[in-house]
Amino acid sequence: MTRTIVHVDMDAFYASVEQRDDPSLRGRPVIVGGHPSRGVVLAASYEVRPFGVRSAIPMSRAVRLAPHAVVVRPRFDAYVAASERLHAIFESVTPLVEPLSLDEAFLDVTGSRALFGDGAAIARSLRARIREELSLPASAGVASVKFVAKIASDLAKPDGLRVVEADDTVPFLAALPVARLWGVGPRTEARLVAFGLRLVGDVAARSPEWMEAQLGALGVHLAKLSRGDDARAVVPDRDAKSVGAEDTFSEDLDAPEALHPHLLSQALRVGRRLRRAGRVARAVVLKLKTTEFKLVTRRTTLATATDDGQALFAEARAMLARYVSVEGFSPMRLCGVSAQDLEEPARQGALFAPDGLKRAKLNAALDKIHAVFGRSSVVPADLAPDTGRAARRAAGEGESITERLDTRRRR
Repeated sequence: MTRTIVHVDMDAFYASVEQRDDPSLRGRPVIVGGHPSRGVVLAASYEVRPFGVRSAIPMSRAVRLAPHAVVVRPRFDAYVAASERLHAIFESVTPLVEPLSLDEAFLDVTGSRALFGDGAAIARSLRARIREELSLPASAGVASVKFVAKIASDLAKPDGLRVVEADDTVPFLAALPVARLWGVGPRTEARLVAFGLRLVGDVAARSPEWMEAQLGALGVHLAKLSRGDDARAVVPDRDAKSVGAEDTFSEDLDAPEALHPHLLSQALRVGRRLRRAGRVARAVVLKLKTTEFKLVTRRTTLATATDDGQALFAEARAMLARYVSVEGFSPMRLCGVSAQDLEEPARQGALFAPDGLKRAKLNAALDKIHAVFGRSSVVPADLAPDTGRAARRAAGEGESITERLDTRRRR
């Protein structure tokens, strides 16, 4: 059976949330970002993009390009709340949802077609619901493989839908530049162009053996993609090997304590995703990136598997403290928490010792409250307005800038 994959990607997500929540911003050029001389652009509304403003460019450059634009500080909690409602819409259509970031996901709707119609009908319904329930624009791509669905949604932006039928996959890809292939960065693109391969169709015309001789395993990978050969399945959280969250900051953080609210927010998000997927984790990974783009990761194995965000936060904070004690601290532009070595929860054991049982009941109650009233209805004191302001200023495009390197990754 031919698969039907839908890729949904929100349009200028953070900027769109700001325009939704503040009517005075609608139709105006909006930049979501941090300090005008040190931060980076987290989101740019479509009204400001004609001036050359894009996500991830320095704020100093953005304000020079568009001095008339409205600069808005990020409100991380608002984006997370919208994201959770978004993913609830996805999960009402299919359990096979692979989150890539706060605002983006793959959905395998092959088994949903009997209930909701073909892929195009499902994508149209999803976009209509997102518009009606969240008052936000979304673009979608429909194809028989993930790679093509992602490209289709990119080409549909803004606020559009692109459907690529299975039989049209190869001709659809053939006319695209080679940079569209996952795994082709600037260096690889330059090498391909040097070989005379400017379009995806040019790559498809070469044999896999020739591609392997030039680029090794990457060449074989690109040869397959150029022919629409992408067998990867949509992997929901319950089947994933890890579940994570990370944020790229609007301004560099220059003290370990400044990371704590971000780590707590990330750990709580990961915990909720684990519980929703019916999984617990036996390992926690801390991810850091310095202002010099040095990547640091630390991993610890838990004595008892958990889905509790507070427990994940405690381990992440301890790993941060150990790292600082040995290496010292450099200003950070990113941090993240991920849960690994996932498994089904035990029916008995330490999780259900008195303290564990209390925590499980509390988490279940909070999950229900958040589902009905939104994530911001109840928050830990560390994330409340007076004590967690830094967390809400986090640049979540870490689930957009970072998960653009990770989430909107060219796999």
